[in-house]
Amino acid sequence: MEDRQSVTRVHQPDPAVNRILERAEIDGIELIRFLYADHGGVIRGKAASRSLLAERLETGIGHTVAMMAMNMLDQLQEVEQLGPVGEVRLVPDPATFVPLPYAPGAAAMMADLRQSDGSPWDACPRTFLKDAVATLGRAGYTLVAAFEPEFTLGHRRPGPSGEPDRLVPLDDTLCYAATGFDTAHDYTMTLVHALEKQGLQVEHYHPELGPGQQELSIRHAPALRAADNHVIYRETVRGVAVRMGMWASLAPKPLAEQAGNGAHLHLSLWREGRNLFADDDVRGWFVGGLLAHLPALTALTCGSVNSFRRLGPRMWSSGYAVHGPDNREAAVRVCSPLGSGGEINLELKPSDSSANPYLSLGAVIHAGLDGIRRELDPGEPVTVDPDTEPGRYPRLPASLTEALDALEADEVLMAALGELRARAYLAVKRSEAAAFSEQDAAFELYNHMRAF
Repeated sequence: MEDRQSVTRVHQPDPAVNRILERAEIDGIELIRFLYADHGGVIRGKAASRSLLAERLETGIGHTVAMMAMNMLDQLQEVEQLGPVGEVRLVPDPATFVPLPYAPGAAAMMADLRQSDGSPWDACPRTFLKDAVATLGRAGYTLVAAFEPEFTLGHRRPGPSGEPDRLVPLDDTLCYAATGFDTAHDYTMTLVHALEKQGLQVEHYHPELGPGQQELSIRHAPALRAADNHVIYRETVRGVAVRMGMWASLAPKPLAEQAGNGAHLHLSLWREGRNLFADDDVRGWFVGGLLAHLPALTALTCGSVNSFRRLGPRMWSSGYAVHGPDNREAAVRVCSPLGSGGEINLELKPSDSSANPYLSLGAVIHAGLDGIRRELDPGEPVTVDPDTEPGRYPRLPASLTEALDALEADEVLMAALGELRARAYLAVKRSEAAAFSEQDAAFELYNHMRAF
């Protein structure tokens, strides 16, 4: 039998951890934020000091389980197992370490919510996406994705007659107008530099349709990194604005009568270096899965009451559960490849930044994979505006409540979410729907403008 006293265990330092500690020292980082997205879609977190960073990278920071029962109005819901008793740990992923150029002396990492023994916790959204990626991998696939966010830039001002604060747009320039580039130039260049310093590659930028509306897209990445990137993006868009004395909102409709802000989700499926969406059958089955589950998916990809101000016919945000080549009124657009050697990707249009990106993208993976497994027929592609043929095509849910009802009835997505996560998400979102139904539009717009 082995002599236990003669066994010496040597803890080998993690090179990634050492790099973080060295970088924090060199860059003068004093606080490191451990960030996560909750069931309300809000980015929350806690920060560790540099002096305790080495320890906290291993142990995480203690966090009450109840926070995953908190809605976007900071109203705690009664969810069994998510009350005042119990704790999880915010455990950061060292691979996601980024300095925050808009917050000198601070950095951030994306965090998993883990149980005290280090094992995964059933209500952790980032773990949900990790598990979805693993499920996809076991089937022989990998997913590459990118969110395509829009946001409204302006100033936060008190309501004229004592109403809640409102967002006053930076400008009233026209869609794609050259003057729009000039009006937002200083902010945009600061944002571009901040994103690139955090490892996000900027692809395109332009002033969008609504007053103060901007669109800046970043390069695609493997699914988990794409969701992490979207969290960094959201934080950076708002952080840069605040530092420059402005306010930026990624809410779906921060201004009731103006264009909405989407975060269209671009997707491609790969195996051994080959884009499988070049295969009409595989692409069609994946689209078939998205469309089959779309009413339920909408509860996760468009996760707020405010989302449904944006979704509707003739808003270029998709009001119908159909697909079509370069059809911007279809829920799923098959994008034309760029150039002769360009890759085919899908664009899911009912998607916005009020959604938790980990739950949203994880659910999309499960829906698409279900379509492939069952070889679901997506139906004929729609090559016209579906609203021109009333009654022919299925409509998307018209409210958050309707979408949540569809989610609760969707056996595939409910099973994928798991019992605790599904129960908590439904409770949080139904509470938001109830709370906003009792208030006026100004209250709804203010709280979404503030949260997202």
